[in-house]
Amino acid sequence: MLTISQLARYAGVTVRAVRHYHQIGLLPEPERNDSGYRTYNAAAVARLIRIRTLADAGVPLARVQELLDASTEQFAEGIQEIDKELRAEVRRLQDTRKRLARLATGEHLALPRSVVGYLDRLRALGVGEWYIEQERDAWIMVAAQVPDQIDVVMAKKHEDLNDPDMVRLYALIDGMQDCTVDDPRVVEFADVLERLVIRAVEAGEVGDDGFEQPFVELLDATVVEASPVAERILSILAERGWKGWTRIERVQKI
Repeated sequence: MLTISQLARYAGVTVRAVRHYHQIGLLPEPERNDSGYRTYNAAAVARLIRIRTLADAGVPLARVQELLDASTEQFAEGIQEIDKELRAEVRRLQDTRKRLARLATGEHLALPRSVVGYLDRLRALGVGEWYIEQERDAWIMVAAQVPDQIDVVMAKKHEDLNDPDMVRLYALIDGMQDCTVDDPRVVEFADVLERLVIRAVEAGEVGDDGFEQPFVELLDATVVEASPVAERILSILAERGWKGWTRIERVQKI
């Protein structure tokens, strides 16, 4: 008969592991002998080795019991099922690693790949990081609102960048970080933006964007807070019969 220390040594585990297996019911705990010690026989050694082998193979302890008590056919089916679960977990972990690798660039956090590509294109146009960060945060909110449509939206944004007026608009934006409200570029910005909006209206591209009004107001407020001249631009557009920033609409005159 073996002591718990001898059992652990013969099975290649620790005494602590043996006691843990007792606690969770994997290894029956023998009665104490007349001297007050628990002693183990060869069957306990064999069972403990089987437990250790299954655990070392990656079988969750919660599944070890059913495999120990299974028939040969049931054991094979159980192993196949566990292998299927482990392969699914491996794929999940691989996907997680890919996402972490993308997050290492900083910009992929909460942003679809299509938006990141658009921001990279703005960088290529020379748009400064101060504005890229603002547009990034806005697109994070937009993507969360319309996750199923964001790729279509970004495809249209890429198409818009083929318009010289849109490229000029971004060039003006980049120069407005330290711009004052009386800078002539402010009026030029309003001119360019109005031309873009008029063409969009004529092309039937202005309509319901699917955003709730409070969300539109939040985006508009973010723009106004980000630039001292944004409010002046909105004022110029209002004088010309337009309202809004995220959702620019023609004001109906009474």
